[in-house]
Amino acid sequence: MNADRLSLRLVSAFILILLLTSACGRDTTPTPFRPPTESSPPTAPPPTPQADATLASIFPTQTFPPALPSATPPCLNDLTFLTDITYPDGTVVLPGSIIEKQWLIQNTGACDWNPRYSLRFVGGDSLGATETMPLYPARAGARITLSLQFTAPLFAGTYESQWQAVDPDGEFFGDAVFLLITVAQ
Repeated sequence: MNADRLSLRLVSAFILILLLTSACGRDTTPTPFRPPTESSPPTAPPPTPQADATLASIFPTQTFPPALPSATPPCLNDLTFLTDITYPDGTVVLPGSIIEKQWLIQNTGACDWNPRYSLRFVGGDSLGATETMPLYPARAGARITLSLQFTAPLFAGTYESQWQAVDPDGEFFGDAVFLLITVAQ
């Protein structure tokens, strides 16, 4: 950008010099020399050429167009839970069993999910699952299946694991998804 400013100043200076030299050279016919005589009245020296004040107003001023926004406005993230594909709420499982839980969800926001989006454990029991999992990349409007692997506890009871989507800035968004199981003896 400094080079652009320097170029603009050089061009402006060059135009000024051209205008001043053209203003100085308006009358290019030589004046013949006549020695003064006693009978001729003294002549006044020719006026010194000066730049016309109106010429200065024709030079361009240094203005720059307004800066355009460089970043696009942030899009809206959203996730909508549609249905449980496996292990509906309250499913009875054996102690220590491996559970492959799947949810059908939809990216109902305006942002496409890339590998920087994740699914994070937010409450209940993690049931042996990693507490942060990459969220499957999906375009806005796409329906996808989320899948997590859990291990049922060894003791009888009802267990719940809650998960929610997180954007690249660490902000939670959309519906939470759950695993709700009952471990039988």
